[in-house]
Amino acid sequence: MEISIDTSNETASIALSDSGYVTAELTWRAGQNHGTELLPNIDHLLDKTDRSMIKGVIVAIGPGSFNGLRVGLATAKGLALSFNAPLVGISTLEVEAYQHALHSEPICPIFNAGRGEIAAALFANKDGKWQKLMDEHITKIDELCAKLKNKAIFCGQITEEIASQLKGYLGEKAIIAEGVLLLRRAGYLAELGAKRLANGEEDNPATLQPLYLRKPAITMKKQS
Repeated sequence: MEISIDTSNETASIALSDSGYVTAELTWRAGQNHGTELLPNIDHLLDKTDRSMIKGVIVAIGPGSFNGLRVGLATAKGLALSFNAPLVGISTLEVEAYQHALHSEPICPIFNAGRGEIAAALFANKDGKWQKLMDEHITKIDELCAKLKNKAIFCGQITEEIASQLKGYLGEKAIIAEGVLLLRRAGYLAELGAKRLANGEEDNPATLQPLYLRKPAITMKKQS
């Protein structure tokens, strides 16, 4: 079995799975409380299974909240060590996109990066194979739209303003997910991670880092 952890933003999600098939899942509004809420909820989920059965730990590595990602990754590393289990990190944007994998159009997940910028990537299910068409990167809505020539599904952190801009630049080429389809769930993270584990892939806990894409802002010391 695997345990999956996603603390990329205010909504946290964890799941237990058996070779990627979800057996239990919990998604909740954590706000800025990942540090106090994550471990109790993991304990609650693990109470539903034999802990000795955990054979893999899967974690969303960002982009996302600096504090949320740090808490999630530190917890995942600790669990991997505790269970002596392999650790796999998956891009948060890939998790966002994967729930739309059955569609034929390319899928563009978006994370609001602030300062008028977004983090984005592009994925598609081509010839029955899940593929990354564009790496995760920081950009702006107009720059992103200029790169997209065909219809695409947009998901993730789609605010009304972002949706309006996408429609303004792309018109009917922009297919925008709504409602519950914007909710990122650890079940999709579990399936992606389980595929990597099945292929014998794993990440080194000592070197796996959050995918921030942008360095945190540094507060300069005031001159005395």
